[in-house]
Amino acid sequence: MTLKCAIIDDEPLAAELLSSYVKKTPELNLVGCFNSAVAAMKTLREEPADLLFLDIQMPELSGLEFAHLLPQQTRIVFTTAFDRYALDGYKVNAVDYLLKPISYKDFMKTVNKVINLVSREHICKILNQDKYIYVKSEYKLHRVMFDHILYIEGVKDYVKFYVENERKSILSLMNMKNLEDYLPQPQFMRVHRSFIVNTQKISQIDRGRIVVNDIYIPVSESYKERVQNYLDAHTLQ
Repeated sequence: MTLKCAIIDDEPLAAELLSSYVKKTPELNLVGCFNSAVAAMKTLREEPADLLFLDIQMPELSGLEFAHLLPQQTRIVFTTAFDRYALDGYKVNAVDYLLKPISYKDFMKTVNKVINLVSREHICKILNQDKYIYVKSEYKLHRVMFDHILYIEGVKDYVKFYVENERKSILSLMNMKNLEDYLPQPQFMRVHRSFIVNTQKISQIDRGRIVVNDIYIPVSESYKERVQNYLDAHTLQ
């Protein structure tokens, strides 16, 4: 995977350093290096970047102000000499921020974070379109349709898929959190450390427990608000 990236920084030495980092990183393709957000506008409109290294303190238009003008799909990494700006960065959904002077080690850590994010979103898009996954179990690959999953249970390092018309669950070595990230939402909702339910299969809510196919699934305290928000959005008053 190669990401198109751009640098906006009014400090020549900082911009030059970042440019050198980008040029020796095979996963990145530099489409522009600009000394101000205003100077970058026209180019980035015509050729949007996948990733933008954006300085915060700049004349005319600050990095924070410019971030609000960018397409939602642009991944932003703020570069700053002041760590107090970190929280502001996340308010505009920045992927990360790099504190100057930036080392290549920190730079690559952030780049890998962005690549993993983009890769995961790409896979999620494919899964949402196809509506199925292949699950490895006992040297076999089982094709499992999302619409046929009743619920998923985490058991230590394994997960169990409970599927309609299957006499037994499908056991697979898999991380529950990673699986949750790839399942389409809001169709699938984590309700407990050990349970993810297919919301389309919920038949009842009984005393705070979710009922799926006559199976009672607990809702843990840390997920109660999420479940309640889902119920509020789907309950007629």
